[in-house]
Amino acid sequence: MNDGDKQNGGDNGGNNPWMKSLLIWVGILAALALFVTLFDGRTATPATGSVAYSTFLDKIDAGEVKEVNLSPGLATGTFTDNTKFRVNMPALTQTVETALRKKGVTINVRAEESPSIWLIMLYNSLPFLLFLGIAFFVLRQMQKNSGSGAMGFGKSRARLLTQKEGKVTFDDVAGIDEAREELQEIVEFLKDPTKFARLGGKIPKGALLVGSPGTGKTLLARAIAGEAGVPFFTISGSDFVEMFVGVGASRVRDMFEQAKKSAPCIVFIDEIDAVGRSRGGGIGNQNDEREQTLNQLLVEMDGFEANEGIIIIAATNRPDVLDPALLRPGRFDRQVVVPTPDIEGRVKILQVHMRKVPLAPDVDPRVIARGTPGFSGADLANLVNEAALLAARRGKRLVAASEFDEARDKVLMGPERRSMVMNEDEKRMTAYHEAGHALVFMHEPASDPIHKATIIPRGRALGMVQPLPERDSYSYHRDKMHANLAVSMGGRVAEELIFGYDKVSSGASGDIQQATRLARAMVTMWGMSDKVGPIEHTYADDSYLGQGGLRNAPMSNDTSKLIDAEIKGLVESGLKRARDVLTEHVDKLHLLANALLEYETLTGEEIKRLIATGDIGREDPAGIHKPLPAGGTSIPKIRRPKPFGNPTPQGA
Repeated sequence: MNDGDKQNGGDNGGNNPWMKSLLIWVGILAALALFVTLFDGRTATPATGSVAYSTFLDKIDAGEVKEVNLSPGLATGTFTDNTKFRVNMPALTQTVETALRKKGVTINVRAEESPSIWLIMLYNSLPFLLFLGIAFFVLRQMQKNSGSGAMGFGKSRARLLTQKEGKVTFDDVAGIDEAREELQEIVEFLKDPTKFARLGGKIPKGALLVGSPGTGKTLLARAIAGEAGVPFFTISGSDFVEMFVGVGASRVRDMFEQAKKSAPCIVFIDEIDAVGRSRGGGIGNQNDEREQTLNQLLVEMDGFEANEGIIIIAATNRPDVLDPALLRPGRFDRQVVVPTPDIEGRVKILQVHMRKVPLAPDVDPRVIARGTPGFSGADLANLVNEAALLAARRGKRLVAASEFDEARDKVLMGPERRSMVMNEDEKRMTAYHEAGHALVFMHEPASDPIHKATIIPRGRALGMVQPLPERDSYSYHRDKMHANLAVSMGGRVAEELIFGYDKVSSGASGDIQQATRLARAMVTMWGMSDKVGPIEHTYADDSYLGQGGLRNAPMSNDTSKLIDAEIKGLVESGLKRARDVLTEHVDKLHLLANALLEYETLTGEEIKRLIATGDIGREDPAGIHKPLPAGGTSIPKIRRPKPFGNPTPQGA
């Protein structure tokens, strides 16, 4: 289905309810108008042609009345000048009748017609019927929109997704091949159940998709339904939980009743941890609404009544909090891990999202994938979208590699802060800080290659040096850890060497924090300290691995002092390695810092060329960056930094 079909389908689906509501309101307004007209016709008196009763009597005496039509309480007729008149009058008296006959006026009498009993009943019941119609319409709309109307409070909020909303297949899911293969069996069962029944096999009743946010769990579930061509019900775990006891259980029962009518089908429960948390957390013997809902879900999945043909697929990023009864065989007995994609997976995901984006010839998905380690599928989709928006703002027809590079920096660090005012001293401090990082990067063989260095502020940082890994790393090696410690200390060492001990700024706060976390993990978790030994300590700070928080446990003072001493030793060893590199290559440090001051951003290739030849290969009208002499041992003619006052603390 193409985009036009989806858009047309969505428009038709949206216009029909709108037209229906419009017609209902038109009918209500018409009924109100009819009601007003009927009652107004019985009581209102038009002002056109009306005359006073005294004037009517004077006209009779003057002989100016030609014809009179009498009806109870009303007289109409024609004057001698052929003008019409209308007069409210009491019952016709003998005096008036005699006067009319005396003047030769034609008198017509109309008998009073008694209204029909049905008309009287209509007049009396119309306001009541109109009120009931409006009340029924309002209640029906409330029940339809919220699913919590007076008659549908316990109804399931599961929504059936049809092909009109866009069919998703495994071709739209990339980068998680192992998870796809794990779920392919469910697709084959839904297509041909007899294939497994002949050998006595039973398909798992439930599959639990476990993964970080944005890895594609919901998309994978929709792809299963799209491949099998079966109905797909979707609901969130929070839709079951209400403040009224029993409502959640009722909605679970109603959801399975709906699914039975459409079997074979797939029921997808997103964020199941909202309702499937471990029981027994309450005080005493209380049984709250959430536990009742979970109990009903357990019974429906594997109770006395078999629900054949209904496959439950749930997604969560917190499998550790789920109730054990929910994970046992017969319920969610198959757990499918949906991991963050590796470099090959990121390449495939980027290719899927780049299908509808016009790309320039210099765009290489593999280069982009190398620069986005740890990105989920949602992050990569956002990256492609940001690049397309950036190219559109610049008036381009094609999205180039420069837009993807800037979009990655925006996603990682935030937008550029070019409006930020920095004086010359602050910019020079930032340039030497980032040059120190870059130079240590270049002289540490175990570190990753440099992608680029910049002194353009982004987020809370005044500059950054971005590496470009050759491949994804699934384990950490000792030599690379020591190299990363040296790189982290490179910025602080550069400030101290160039500006002096008293001019070191607070810009290295983030670098110190990163180095300390890495050193703590090396000592307390990875056994890379000879004095502490290969022992995992439960009081380790595991925030370096992204798990966050401190796990506290009793320990002796001697052990605590030993760990602190080892952590300090590792960080100081990185500081010494960085100082040795920058002291030996201080001429390259000046050269690289001045290049950053002039161009603000340098690519990895330009940094390599600058260090090797003293020239970055760009036009240099000012003539600042001159090639190094043969051997590259002497310092080129550059502008030395001048002493300045206390610098503003920076987060470079």
